Amino acid sequence: MNGPLSHIRVLDLSRVLAGPWAAQNLADLGANVIKIERPGEGDDTRKWGPPYLKDRDGHETGETAYNIAANRNKRSVTIDLAKPEGALLARKLALKSDILIENFRVGGAVKFGLGYDDLAVNNPGLIYCSITGFGQDGPYKDRGGYDFIIQAIGGLMSITGEPAEKGGGPQKVGLAVSDLFTGMYATVALLAAVTHRERTGEGQYIDLALLDCTAAMLSMMATNYFISGKSPVRMGNAHPNVTPYGLYDTADGHLVVAVGNDRQFARLCDVLGLSELASDPRFISNARRLANRTAMDAVLCTTIKQWDRKELQDALNGALVPCGAVNSISEVFDDPHIKHRGIKTTLRHPLSETVSLAGSPIRLSKTPVTYRRPPPLLGEHTEEVLSDDLGIEANEIARLRSEAVI
Repeated sequence: MNGPLSHIRVLDLSRVLAGPWAAQNLADLGANVIKIERPGEGDDTRKWGPPYLKDRDGHETGETAYNIAANRNKRSVTIDLAKPEGALLARKLALKSDILIENFRVGGAVKFGLGYDDLAVNNPGLIYCSITGFGQDGPYKDRGGYDFIIQAIGGLMSITGEPAEKGGGPQKVGLAVSDLFTGMYATVALLAAVTHRERTGEGQYIDLALLDCTAAMLSMMATNYFISGKSPVRMGNAHPNVTPYGLYDTADGHLVVAVGNDRQFARLCDVLGLSELASDPRFISNARRLANRTAMDAVLCTTIKQWDRKELQDALNGALVPCGAVNSISEVFDDPHIKHRGIKTTLRHPLSETVSLAGSPIRLSKTPVTYRRPPPLLGEHTEEVLSDDLGIEANEIARLRSEAVI
């Protein structure tokens, strides 16, 4: 089974995370993805270590965990786009591709003859996705945009972290979520464009910006602002619209309790031996609980602190009150449910016996995700692609390599 996108060829000219993440999603779904990298350098994330993958003898290989995480199922081809012959090779591959993903600064691809207008003339079915920090137009279009910067400008840091009165300050999310949001939006946009092309034969241009995607993902926080006229603020683990919905201390650890309606609140109170709280006029509805959050939490926190975490978690789960312990990453992948769902994926690797990854969560009954290739070594497939895809002879490939074109 080759996957639902096995008929699609993708040229991945992107680097770091947002573009590679989108390309990896397509690759997991069966697309033939060719990743173009700089000779001798590669994707920036090939230098973003440690940690590094270890070889069969336990020695570090130089293959970074960061790069490995976003590039499985791809083939790596090294081409120096700054050399005319290199740019021509990339152009030939683009003209044979269904999708092209790039994240040069605005106008960067055009310098190499790889802009959308340059390519669409001869490949009108091409779906071309540009990913930048700020988009192809607007006053910030020429700025570079890493995830951390976008989380700041996009408002995400203003609502993440403890409030000032608790000594907190603006805080980024513990993962590059603006990049990942954008990679996922890119995946959705590309699949929509594939569907349109299969109906009409038309390719199209996609302009995606990290800042746009981050602002869009503010979702209900943005709507809270639009309706109230007040900017949401940092609330730590509290929720601006729902309570009790937060992190609580038990006798031996932290537990998240997330009550979404009045029935769940009543069941929470029953488990805690506080049944009278559910009928207290101060707490009888979510709106009343929000207005009296401090008084309610004073009672809940005192009571929850007396419970053993596992005992309380089991009791709440039994009463259908949503809750969960705060797991470390190691605990996540040791969790029996995560194991059952098969999120951890292990592939064979040319330098190590195996490499383990967090796999795709997509479950398709007829055309499941496939793992065909481990994350590639830098330039591992250069000769293969130039020979098989472009029909270049071995002696010509040798010349291109001797002249540092590839």
